[in-house]
Amino acid sequence: MNSPIKKGTKIYSILKFKCPACHEGDFLVSTPYDLRNVGDVRIVCDVCNQKYSKEPGFYQGALYVSYGLGVALFVTIWVSCNLFFNNLNVWIQIGLVAGASIILAPYLFALSKIIWANLFIPYNPNAKSRIQEGTH
Repeated sequence: MNSPIKKGTKIYSILKFKCPACHEGDFLVSTPYDLRNVGDVRIVCDVCNQKYSKEPGFYQGALYVSYGLGVALFVTIWVSCNLFFNNLNVWIQIGLVAGASIILAPYLFALSKIIWANLFIPYNPNAKSRIQEGTH
């Protein structure tokens, strides 16, 4: 079955946690919910040898993305509760937001890093052949 998300788009790399440059290598060391390696990014892509960190502290900028994702989660849950369950107690709404934030924290942490990397590492359809030729 063909995926509606096509390789070569930023959304493909983000949703599949693939290398921003070649869209084939894995971006993370493990899954987002492997709590021993939560949010750990590989040093280089194992397919195209793309270095994932441009400079020391590169992923500190992902904190802004993570904050935005957290705000989006809060607004989505809060608005949904008020639209569909208008008699829901405020403390239940707060509990839903807090619970969802805790459960989704590892995923949002990893997602913020791949989004940040995709802002600065462009897709290169020839990235894989670049490593085979020995040019970086």
